[in-house]
Amino acid sequence: MLRPVDQQDTRFLRDMLRHAYHWRLGDPDLPVYRYVKSWGRRGDAGVIASAGPNAYGAAWYRLFPASAPGFGFVDEETPELTIAVVPSKRGHGTGAELLEALLEQARAEGFSRISLSAEPGQTGFYEKHGFREVRREDRTVTMVADL
Repeated sequence: MLRPVDQQDTRFLRDMLRHAYHWRLGDPDLPVYRYVKSWGRRGDAGVIASAGPNAYGAAWYRLFPASAPGFGFVDEETPELTIAVVPSKRGHGTGAELLEALLEQARAEGFSRISLSAEPGQTGFYEKHGFREVRREDRTVTMVADL
């Protein structure tokens, strides 16, 4: 079951950051907490996958200013997507379901595109959902989908 993210989900989103950015957590200079800090500001939206009271996946987006960009920053009007599913629930279509629901939400909210940052080996999943590479640096690929 999918449901919208609300203020009480901030702790779960923070926990999901470990799964979403596990490949970046070795660098202490990269503050991943910015993806959930002060949740509920303009441009914040997301969906949670759960079975009863047990949440097991989330996809959300947030706008960042140029002065404090996210990893997949494109511009101040393009929200950046974060997605994660707990390991025991992967491989069953949850990620695709979360991603499609979030892309639909972004369209409904009037965004013209959405961005993300991924490991090079993850880009195929996102390409299937309309994302294209716009920048490659070090160990990361910035991708954008037109909505």
